[in-house]
Amino acid sequence: MSALAQPILDAETKADEHADGHEAQLRLWLRLLTCSTLIETEIRRRLRKEFNTTLPRFDLMAQLERALSGMTLNELSRRMMVTNGNVTGLVERLAAEGSVDRRPAPNDRRAQVVRLTPQGRAIFKRMALAHGEWLAELFGGLDRSDIDRLMKLLAKTKLSARSATGRTLKGGIA
Repeated sequence: MSALAQPILDAETKADEHADGHEAQLRLWLRLLTCSTLIETEIRRRLRKEFNTTLPRFDLMAQLERALSGMTLNELSRRMMVTNGNVTGLVERLAAEGSVDRRPAPNDRRAQVVRLTPQGRAIFKRMALAHGEWLAELFGGLDRSDIDRLMKLLAKTKLSARSATGRTLKGGIA
């Protein structure tokens, strides 16, 4: 067969070439990774294009939007699953723009409580509305029953992975 006549194999199809008995699991992992990467890349692109912002900044603002009284840098770091240094840099840039403010924590003057400013809330609200529309578009090929089935299967997948790693749900992170 000539090179032009050979079928183009994606990573998921090529996983069938492995002979370790775990081809289905490898194909599933690659499919999940591909879907996640495609969606995340598009969300990042749209945030950059439409709002001149990044996904980490959007994620930090989303955390603060849910916490009206604010959150400490440690809480943000834990919820976002990033280092304190990453959160500190994001907070500094958002504070310089007037989207967040920082105040000493009432019980620990060394810690800072960060919260969205009214300007930050307004900006986040516009981004969140657009984000919802983008997700509706990206998942537009799925009907409600598809989504429900997929959610159940992904919940089962998450439980399987948590069980295999010995990790349990901590701090409200799902």
